[in-house]
Order: sequence, then C-alpha cells, then structure tokens
Amino acid sequence: MPIHRFSFSFTVRALAVVLLLPAGETRADVVESEAHAFRVRAVAAGLHYPWGMAFLPNGDLLVTEQRKGRLRLVKDVNGVSGGQLDPRPITGLPANIRFGGQGGLLDVAVHPDFARNRLVYVSYSGSGPGGAGTEAARGQLRGYELENLQTIFTAEPKTGGTGHYGSRLAFAADGKLFITTGDRRHRMQDAQDRSNHLGAVLRLNDDGSAPADNPFATRGDYKPEIYSYGHRNGQGLALRPFDNSMWMHEHGPRGGDEVNKLDKPGANYGWPAVTYGIDYSGAIISAYTHAPGMEQPVVHWTPSIAPSGMAFYDGGRFPKWKGDLFAGALKLRHLRRLEMRGDTVMAQEILLDGIARIRDVESGPDGYLYILTDERDGRLLRLEPVE
Repeated sequence: MPIHRFSFSFTVRALAVVLLLPAGETRADVVESEAHAFRVRAVAAGLHYPWGMAFLPNGDLLVTEQRKGRLRLVKDVNGVSGGQLDPRPITGLPANIRFGGQGGLLDVAVHPDFARNRLVYVSYSGSGPGGAGTEAARGQLRGYELENLQTIFTAEPKTGGTGHYGSRLAFAADGKLFITTGDRRHRMQDAQDRSNHLGAVLRLNDDGSAPADNPFATRGDYKPEIYSYGHRNGQGLALRPFDNSMWMHEHGPRGGDEVNKLDKPGANYGWPAVTYGIDYSGAIISAYTHAPGMEQPVVHWTPSIAPSGMAFYDGGRFPKWKGDLFAGALKLRHLRRLEMRGDTVMAQEILLDGIARIRDVESGPDGYLYILTDERDGRLLRLEPVE
C-alpha cells in the first residue's frame, strides 16, 4: 500500500481508501496503517446527515441528525454484526431550531453524572428576534423523550445568515460545559469583540450560568461566559484524558484551519487579525500570521481539510494510538491521525482516504474508535483492530 510524504513542517502519511461492506456484514477489508492494522465495520446506517454523537453509560449511542432535527438512539453499538438504529426518534427537542445552510440540530453531550440526573444536552441554531444563533438546551432522558427541557444558553446577538454556528459541546473534568460559537461568517470582526458571544469558546456551569472564575466574569462590558475568543468556527472540541486539558479545532477560510489547546483562560486566538488563510475570493484577510498577545495554533492546515469532530484516543484496543488526536475531514474526506508527543504534533497520518465527509469522531468506552459520515444515508462506522 503506497505511502505519500509531503514536505510540510511535519510528516503527513497517506493511506489508500478502504472499501466498506453494507451494514450487517461480518467482514471488511483490512487497512494497514503505520501503527495498527484494522477493519472498518458499519455499525448503523440510515442516519440523515448525522452531526454529533454521545455514548450513554449503558453503551447505547445518541446521534443528532442535523437537517431533520431528530435525536436518534443506536442500541447494541458493540454488537458483533453491528448496532440497531431505533426507528423511534427521541422527542422533546427545542421548537425554535432553525434549519438551512450549516444550521439545524447540531451536537449532543451527556452530563458526567447522567446515571443520577439523566441530563442530556443539545446544541442547535435557534431562531429568534434578529435571525438565528447558537443555543444549547438540556432535558432529562426518560424513555424516548427529553423531559423538563430548558434552554440554558442563547448566543447574543442573533444575526442573519446560515453559517458558522460552531456548536460543539464538551464537559471538562470539573463538570463545566464548554461550547464553541462561530463568527456567523459575515461578522468576522466580532470575534475580537468580547461584548458579544461570536467567535468564542464559552465555559458554563452545567445549568448554563457563567462560572464566577471565568476570565471576564467581573467585566460588566464583556460576556461573562467567554473563556477564549478570536475563533472563526470551532467544529471540534475534546478533553484530553491524561491531563484533562481542553482542545479544539476550527475552520480557517481558504486555508488556515487550526488546532488549538485551550490552556489560557481569556486568551485571544487571533481571528481575523491574524490568520494563515485567505478569503475564498483570494483577497487578503490579514497580512499577519503572528501578533503580540495572540496565540499560535498547535498546528494549522493549508490547504484546508475542513476539520470536523475530534477525539483523543484513550482506549486499550489500539495501544500505539494511545494519546493521539483524531479529526474528521469534510473537504478532503478522510480521517486524520495526529501523532502527539505532549503538546507537539510529531506526524500526521491520513486514514480512510476518500471514504466520505467525516462529521464526528469519538473514542468509545469499549476501546474502539467511532466515526459518523456526513451523508443523506449517513453511517456510524467502527474501527476494529486486526491481530
């Protein structure tokens, strides 16, 4: 199987595409990656443009369908021949979900103490006066319904347009909820303005209130929920298990996708004052890639891969992947493995090249790696090691 190398500041190793069998089949082609041989098993199909996923303590999986606004349940995810997509969607979702463009029902997360409180969180593009914007709500999962639904966050301002909602959700080790927001595409300068929520990473208590120790909590002219700012459109958010640090990646414009470590409360990540990308038209957005007081990415991608979804692998089935970062690629249609040594990306490997637009990635509690494909007949796929 050929390996292609590119002369970036790191090594990118590309692998050939693997062909999948339909859902329910018990064998699949074997992929020889640099660290592990694995097969790809179709766990479930028939998901309409899935966007986010979250495991329940019993091993079942919640999956959002962006364009239809449905929350689905996949049972027996770890089944030998695949899981079972329950035909009944979960009801009780917000009534003001705005569909169109990049909007709709977006991410889903499960409260760390779900076994006690049954709380499930969803993010979405919510409509209201002025247009639409990122919102988050929570409810208690009882059977096939989210009961006692509460909207716990609404980004301000709501604007026109249908792009750049961000909307990834992740719980930190201390139980705080992180949310990414986008710059809404046509308001990029607002990412440098802390008096609004656009182009930011937010840190909330689990009820949606702003923690008293947030970096701008005592500044009456700034939004107290902001943890960091200067972001364009955060489409990946993940807690790194071994040190409990929070990481995110975000779309650049034409080039300049970034992976950032969120280790400095109140930090400015630069957009659009500094960027490694240019406008889609070819126009220069900024002549600068560095500026005092603005953070540099851990790694950036030019040309853009359009990253979406990310997870640190923390299972035991792929020991040589332990601690590595995985991200889906929408534009380039592959799974990207970032080989990590501490906070440094030592090398990158392209897996499943050409398989599909990959929307989300999750390190499962069973030690497997799971991905969602962004398709009308979207699939939940599982990577399984081959001895």
